[in-house]
Amino acid sequence: MAINLQKGQTINLRKSEFDLSRVTIGLGWKIRERKNDNADDYDLDAIAFLLDANGKVHNLGDRLAGGDVVFFNNKQHPSGAVWSSGDNLVGGTGDDDCEQIVCLLSQVPESYTKILFIVSIYKGVQKGQSFGNVEKAYIRAIDASNKEIARYALSSEPSYASKRSMIFAELYRHSGEWKFRALGDAEETDNFVDILKRYI
Repeated sequence: MAINLQKGQTINLRKSEFDLSRVTIGLGWKIRERKNDNADDYDLDAIAFLLDANGKVHNLGDRLAGGDVVFFNNKQHPSGAVWSSGDNLVGGTGDDDCEQIVCLLSQVPESYTKILFIVSIYKGVQKGQSFGNVEKAYIRAIDASNKEIARYALSSEPSYASKRSMIFAELYRHSGEWKFRALGDAEETDNFVDILKRYI
């Protein structure tokens, strides 16, 4: 049975319980019913930063292409161990993931000790959009057999009315095992690069 995580809660991904040869981080969301049919669709993006032992993004690539940031313009990490399913521009209508980032944890090079997962609303400031208008937003971890390990829900509440990015969760190595931690740190910026600057 999957664990519904609370902010800051950590779980250990035990090999005896889950098939960790492949862990998928799924992002899903649904937009509140709109009064204006001409309103722009919400475009939430899932991003992953691969961090070294110093907690830094070592390789920024060429304008982030080919580097340690996996996102819509750099869908696969150079190691081949982490990749994005692609960019969903409109969100979902049910409970299926809208975007996914797949991690082959056994193949992640030892030089990376943490994978940080960010969610941002693309052009949220320009479009006047925020998490306050997003319903049923979540991030979840699924093992190779499609068994849900953990889920962190983002409820649409007044405190998110001006928030357009969130440091959702992280996978990190500890004593030879991977752990999953829910973070849930929401921010006003709609540009994940503003967050990335703290890790370079």
